[in-house]
Amino acid sequence: MKPPMKSRQNVKANEVHRELLNEQSPALLQELHLLTNTGALNADARRKLKQVNHLVNLISPALDDIFQRFGDPLTIDVGAGKAYLGFILYQLYFHSRSKGKIISIESRADLVGRALEMAQRLKFNRMEFVGSTIKVFPAPERVNLVTALHACDTATDEALQLGVRANADYLAVVPCCQAEVADLLKKEKESPIQSLWSQGIHRREFGSHLTNVIRALTLESLGYQVTVTELVGWEHSLKNEFILAKKIQKENKSSLGRLKILLKEINVKPMIVRELLPEL
Repeated sequence: MKPPMKSRQNVKANEVHRELLNEQSPALLQELHLLTNTGALNADARRKLKQVNHLVNLISPALDDIFQRFGDPLTIDVGAGKAYLGFILYQLYFHSRSKGKIISIESRADLVGRALEMAQRLKFNRMEFVGSTIKVFPAPERVNLVTALHACDTATDEALQLGVRANADYLAVVPCCQAEVADLLKKEKESPIQSLWSQGIHRREFGSHLTNVIRALTLESLGYQVTVTELVGWEHSLKNEFILAKKIQKENKSSLGRLKILLKEINVKPMIVRELLPEL
C-alpha cells in the first residue's frame, strides 16, 4: 500500500531560494504563477515545482549531451499543459545559448495562446507552441529529446511513439494515470496468472506497473537503454515513475524475446506494442 501523502507546507519569500535550482529565476516562476506576487510559494505550487525541478535535474545529463553533440538541438515537450517544464528548461539551458529550440505541444488552445504570449514577452525566441494532439503532430525527422510530464493514460505512449519515430536520442517521460492495460486485463480470463488481476484494485495497480514494464521492454527492443526510477518522494506525488531512454543501438533481440514471453503470459497487447512492434 502506498504511504499517505504528508502535509504540504507554504514557503515564505525569504526562504524560497532553498527550493530553487542554481540560476533559476524567481521572476520566471512568478510569470508561471508558481510564486505569488510577494514571492512566496504555496503548498500546491511547491509540489509542482518540486516535481518539475527534480525532472530537470534528472534529464540534465541528456541536455548536456545533446548540446555538446548537436549544432542546433531540438527538444519537444509533449502534452505541455501550462508549459512549466518547457519554460524552466529554456531559462536554464537554452536562453543563454545561441542554439537549440523547444517545441511545446498542447491540445488546449487557451493554454497555447497564453504560453505563446508569455514567451514573446520574455523574449524566449526559440520556444514554439503548437496547438495539436500528439497523434496528428507532424514530427520532424530528427529530434534530440522528447519529454512528457504526467501525460495521462496512453498519451505517454503517444509521446514515446513520437520520439521513436522521430529518431529521438533521448526520451524522458513521467507517466500519469494509465488505464489501458487494466481495461485489457479485465477482458483476459484465460491467462494462467489471471489471479494477479482478478480483483479490481489489484488490476489497477498491477496494470499500472505492467504498463511501465512493457514500455521499458518495448523501448529496449528498439535499441534504447532504459532506466526507470522514482521521480520525487511520495509526499510530493503518487504518480511517480520516471522513464529515461537513450538510443544506443538499432535493436535489442534479448529484450524483444523477453517482451514476447511476457505478452504471451498475460495475453494482452497494449497500444505502444501495437504501434511500434506490430509484428508481435
